[in-house]
Amino acid sequence: MTRTAALALGDDALVLSHRLGEWAGHAPVLEEEVALANIALDLLGQARTLLSMAGDEDELAYLREERAFTNTQLTEQPNGDFAHTIARQLYFSVYQHLLYAQLAAGNGPFAPLAAKAVKETAYHRDHAEHWTLRLGDGTEESHRRMQHALDALWRYTGELFEPVEGVAVDWAALREDWLTLVGGTLREATLTLPQGPQGDAWTAGAGRQGIHTEPFGRMLAEMQHLHRSHPGASW
Repeated sequence: MTRTAALALGDDALVLSHRLGEWAGHAPVLEEEVALANIALDLLGQARTLLSMAGDEDELAYLREERAFTNTQLTEQPNGDFAHTIARQLYFSVYQHLLYAQLAAGNGPFAPLAAKAVKETAYHRDHAEHWTLRLGDGTEESHRRMQHALDALWRYTGELFEPVEGVAVDWAALREDWLTLVGGTLREATLTLPQGPQGDAWTAGAGRQGIHTEPFGRMLAEMQHLHRSHPGASW
């Protein structure tokens, strides 16, 4: 049960870390180059701890096939433009901050990690909220791009709140708090909270079951290429 949970949370952190790392050399300004790299490193540190709870971290990261990964489909979505990255980061960082706050308050196997990670995710959330406000309440073009990104990624948010075996949190409360916080940020940014195909319906993905979107396979091949090309190599 703990292994299942550690893999799910660890895969989320690992995959999103890699996506954010793809901005290296491509971020819009130097300050963001550093900020996104720092967030990626925080997530990588969380991933290493979590995957180590489930087995050998290198084998789990570099030798599993696509269907063995249980990250949410949200975390694997391509970076797109900067607004797309910020929308993905807003959705995920608010969720992760609330999740780790609940875990840190308990006494389960993830409490020690969560106590440290909740401080990191507070910064991740603040960074995403800051840029959501700047883009949403900025120019007409930045507002349009930010709203488009929020709408495009909305369908992947439902999966965040599907209970994970071994993660002892109140998932219903987590969802409600997430909606309140994300909705408040979007209102302040003069943006609109997206709606599902049936009012406020959630259209969840199936990443937790090992079913991933097309871009994930290409990302995984890139992430695992060096390790698979030189098995057993050390640096």
